[in-house]
Amino acid sequence: MQIKPILAAMRHHKAGALLVGFQIALTLAIICNALFIIQARIARVERPSGVDESRVFVIENNWADKSSYQTIGAQIGADLIALRQLGSVEDASSTNSFPLHGAGWDNYVKMRPDQIHMTTDSSVYLSDDHTLNALGVTLIAGRNFTANEVQAAQLEEGKSWPVIIISKDLAKLLFPGGDAVGKTIYVTNTNTPSTVIGVTDTLQSHMMDGDSGSFAYNAILVPVRQLSSYVYYVVRARPGQLAAAMRDAPKALFAQSRMRIIDPKDGVMSFAQVRAKAYERDYGMAILMGIVSAVLLAITAAGIVGLTSFWVGQRRRQIGIRRALGATRTDILSYFLTENMMIGVCGVVVGTLLAIGINLWMVTRFAMAHLSITYVLTAAIILLLLGQGAVLAPALRASRVPPVEATRPV
Repeated sequence: MQIKPILAAMRHHKAGALLVGFQIALTLAIICNALFIIQARIARVERPSGVDESRVFVIENNWADKSSYQTIGAQIGADLIALRQLGSVEDASSTNSFPLHGAGWDNYVKMRPDQIHMTTDSSVYLSDDHTLNALGVTLIAGRNFTANEVQAAQLEEGKSWPVIIISKDLAKLLFPGGDAVGKTIYVTNTNTPSTVIGVTDTLQSHMMDGDSGSFAYNAILVPVRQLSSYVYYVVRARPGQLAAAMRDAPKALFAQSRMRIIDPKDGVMSFAQVRAKAYERDYGMAILMGIVSAVLLAITAAGIVGLTSFWVGQRRRQIGIRRALGATRTDILSYFLTENMMIGVCGVVVGTLLAIGINLWMVTRFAMAHLSITYVLTAAIILLLLGQGAVLAPALRASRVPPVEATRPV
């Protein structure tokens, strides 16, 4: 076909062809990994928390008077009664942390008291007999806590818990061969066993940064009402009354006692806001990768348009000669499209090797997953189509060069 003349022409313009080919290769390598990172971030953001997010909100309460932990315990009890009595509230509970919080208490889990290395790590949520309903989490095995099992304690007291409830993912990890209910594990450093009395459906950890997916759904609920300078109230609104509950709940708390601080900015947050805050960096990374990809594609397209336009300007006389010898407009158009496709394919091949190399480096340095061939193929197709689209306008101009150009002096 036109391969030989194209190769001969490119030998006279090696620098331009190499520049465009390298630009395509570099863009492909970056686009592949950018798409991969975007997909990973989106998958992370879309992970279910297990919470009834459309109806749950959280209140961060800080006590102004920290003189008596006994007084704090009584005040928390009164607060919970006041919240549960609101017409817009279905249930409420106090806790030290909650799914997607990003901060809280986690502890090593062991199967034996003499075990040197932990079996796994897990979030520990201080809970009561209302916590599961307040979060909207389903109990799939065993039973809930009773009010008599709930202790009032400070975290630094290091008390053990005779009974606990664990998430189903933690149960599968610890007891892969059977039912977890009735089994014992060791969560504290006191070497006192805790008996699993219940297993929840999906319940996400509070850990966001270092989980790497390993601890994302490891959660333990312990029957403790925390006595400390702060407390989180997890409140579940009745259907369709989230806004009313978020408005009424702080008023009810201040009616109980003014000796508290609730941040007017983010002291009361819906779970949608909790999720947005928890994944703020993931959203930012996905947007940044998208912008980088779009800019690179635009620069690559501009480079192809500019180089092809330059070549058309240099070859007007040669194009005119070909037209005089009988070449049609379609032949000229096909020539430039084929030339660009050859450069693009070479760039894609080099870019594929470069993309795999970058991914392998990120796998070893940042423990990322291996790049799927799907992303390579997707990026390759995008770049080849982009290249053909970018070269189309200059190629059409070339096809309109009249045969009379052959008679003009160089």
